[in-house]
Amino acid sequence: MSTTPPPQASKTAPQDTARPSTPSEQAGTDGAFGWLRDLGPRGRRAFAGAFGGYALDSYDYFTLPLSMVALAAYFGLDSGQTGLFTTVTLVVSAIGGALAGVLADRIGRVRALMLTVVTYAVFTVACGFAPSYEWLLVFRALQGLGFGGEWAVGAILVAEYASARNRGRTLGAIQSSWAVGWALAAVMYTLVFSFVGDDLAWRVMFWTGALPALLVIWMRRRVQDAPESVAVREQSAEKGSFTAIFKPGLLRVTVFAGLLSTGVQGGYYTLATWVPTYLKTERELSVVGTGGYLTFLISGAFAGYLTGGYLTDLLGRRRNIWLFALLSAVCILAYANIPAGANTLLLVLGFPLGFCMSAIFSGFGSYLSELYPTAVRGTGQGFTYNTGRAVGAVFPTMVGFLADSWGVGGALVFGAIGYGIAALALLGLPETRGKELV
Repeated sequence: MSTTPPPQASKTAPQDTARPSTPSEQAGTDGAFGWLRDLGPRGRRAFAGAFGGYALDSYDYFTLPLSMVALAAYFGLDSGQTGLFTTVTLVVSAIGGALAGVLADRIGRVRALMLTVVTYAVFTVACGFAPSYEWLLVFRALQGLGFGGEWAVGAILVAEYASARNRGRTLGAIQSSWAVGWALAAVMYTLVFSFVGDDLAWRVMFWTGALPALLVIWMRRRVQDAPESVAVREQSAEKGSFTAIFKPGLLRVTVFAGLLSTGVQGGYYTLATWVPTYLKTERELSVVGTGGYLTFLISGAFAGYLTGGYLTDLLGRRRNIWLFALLSAVCILAYANIPAGANTLLLVLGFPLGFCMSAIFSGFGSYLSELYPTAVRGTGQGFTYNTGRAVGAVFPTMVGFLADSWGVGGALVFGAIGYGIAALALLGLPETRGKELV
């Protein structure tokens, strides 16, 4: 395993340095929620804002996969056309995420975060008014502009408040909010589709995407950037510079971090997009039955995010990602090859599948933040994470086109390839556990 030191910061920004925790600091951060106390009052408000933003980001994202069958019937779409929804969302989200990263370095983390939340909320609601497939595709693409930026900006905001000792579990807790939003979407899906006809139900699902507006009002008054990071950014001449993350000192990191993100997200979005359709079409489950199976998957995801956060501090960033890349690939292959009629086994295996494919994400927030110096942290993290989304978006589309000949279950194994790519990408990246952020 590589022990290469992290890349050096730009000369225009102070170098982030590692500092061991003192005994008094360690005493204050022990216990199950020591990481939360460690943030301090401002950091906890930042945590709440990022947690809520990412949960609602997840909720707005999953309104589409959960409504996919109804949408396909309403507009008369084939599998390739429905898969294109996800591809367009993720490709445009790469643009939105990269731009949000630049904005985070130039106008601040909190302002950029609020802008992303407003964007994805407005265009999710617009999807509910779409008169045609083409308009829905356009609105979904624009929704991706906000969707792409929220996680990277929120993760950086909290990472700059967190200590090196607890950063992994703190950012793992932020990641767990994705499962919270997913669960909320699944509950809303079950309720709406049980009481409203399919032709209207999918529109109602999108209209509920207005919820994030309430969060923005609160964030505007209560959440602030970490003062130390503000000072560093204001002194730097390279803040928000795409050129800076491709200079020799950071080029290798940018290339391999983008490849890592591509593999992990290619595998993840393959499952997130197609499992609901797989359960309804090939397993012939009802709306309530699909919701029940998703409960196991989402519960596993929530546990995986929290567990992965602890393991990324315990094992290190690289080992945690490598471990769950392997386990996620194994779970996909097992889940897609469960014999017909063995739906109890399908139910039970949903928990470890959700656990593994989510635990791998827990280290991303801390890892990508630690790979870049403060002045270009937003740009670097926004670019690499969302480049992974854009290229990884090819995976769900491939499943859509292969589903007609292979079946959705057979095509899902394509997602396992993504996790293999992620494991290989780690060979080009350093370990960063223990690194302090200015």
